[in-house]
Amino acid sequence: MDLRTLPKLELHLHLDCSLSYKAVARLVPAVTREEYQRDYIAPARCTNLADFLARAPVGFRLMQTEDSLRLVVDDLFEQLAADGVVYAELRFAPLLHTAQGLAPERVVAIVERAVDEAIRATGIEAGVILCTLRHFTAAQSLLTAEVVEKYRESRIVALDIAGDEAGFPLDAHIAAYRYARDHSLFRTAHAGEACGPASVWETLRLLKPQRIGHGTRSYEDPALVEHLRRERIHLELCPSSNVQIVPSIASWSDHPIDFLYRAGVPLSVSTDTRMLTPATLTGEYESLQRVFGWGREQFLETNRMALDAAFATSAVKAGLRARLAESYGALAEKV
Repeated sequence: MDLRTLPKLELHLHLDCSLSYKAVARLVPAVTREEYQRDYIAPARCTNLADFLARAPVGFRLMQTEDSLRLVVDDLFEQLAADGVVYAELRFAPLLHTAQGLAPERVVAIVERAVDEAIRATGIEAGVILCTLRHFTAAQSLLTAEVVEKYRESRIVALDIAGDEAGFPLDAHIAAYRYARDHSLFRTAHAGEACGPASVWETLRLLKPQRIGHGTRSYEDPALVEHLRRERIHLELCPSSNVQIVPSIASWSDHPIDFLYRAGVPLSVSTDTRMLTPATLTGEYESLQRVFGWGREQFLETNRMALDAAFATSAVKAGLRARLAESYGALAEKV
C-alpha cells in the first residue's frame, strides 16, 4: 500500500507554522539548513503547550508583506501536493501579520486570493479558518469573527481559537463565538491539549463549536467520550504534535487516537504544524500503521469522517467523495 498516494484530507493545519526550509531560505537567504533545524523546528519533547507556542513567532514574523504571505501559501500547497492531500483547511491569525502596516482585512484578502489561485493551479481543494488567540482581547476576537463573516462567500470558511489554553480563560472570546453562531458561521476551537477533559467540556459549553481542535485528553473522561460520540463532535487529532506537547502522552503508543476511534468518536488525522512539528500526513499514516495496525479501512473511514466534518460546500464534498471512492475501490462500497 503506497500511503503517499492515498488521497488525504487535513482539517487542522497552521499556515504560519508550516514553512518549509525552502520557503524560509527564500525569505531569509542567509539561513542554513542547520539553523532551520535549530531555530524553526521545536524539540521532540516540549515542556508543555506554552513552551511549544513560544517558538511559533519565528514563522509569522516572516509573513508580514503581501509577497511573503503569498510565498508561504504557495509553499504549503507544494507540500500538500507531495503528500497526497486533496483537501486541507489552513488556519492562521490575521492579527499577527500587521507588523509592517497591513490591515487585518488586507491580510485576509491576500491569503484568500493566494489560496484561491493555488487551488486552481494544483486541483487541491482548500478552505481558510481565521484564528483568534487566547491572549487576545474581546475586541480582537470579535474583529476576527467579523472578518470571517465579511469573507464568508470566499475561501474563508470558519472561526477558530488557538493559543495558550492553560494560561488564558475563555471569557474574552464568548462574544465572538456568539456572533459567529448568530451569523451561522462554522466554528472550531482548540481544547483538551494543554488541559484535561474539563477544558473540552468548558469549550463546548461556552463556545459551542462544531469541532474540537485536538481534544486529545478527552479520553480521560468516559462521559466526555460518550458525549462526543453521541453528539458527533469531531476531533481534529494531530498525533505527532500531541506526543511533542502533551506530557501525559510520552510516545506514539500512548496516544489515544486508536481508543477514541474504536469508541466511535468522529475524528481525523492532521499534522498541526509542518515546521514546528516536522510531520507529513504520509508519515502520520505510517506511524498509525506501525503502532496500531491501521490499514486502508481505517484510513478510508477517518478521511470520510473528515469529509463529513469539513467546512466545505456540498459540491466540493461530492467531488472529494468521488475521489475517495475511486482510490479505495471496492473497500469504499464495503465500509
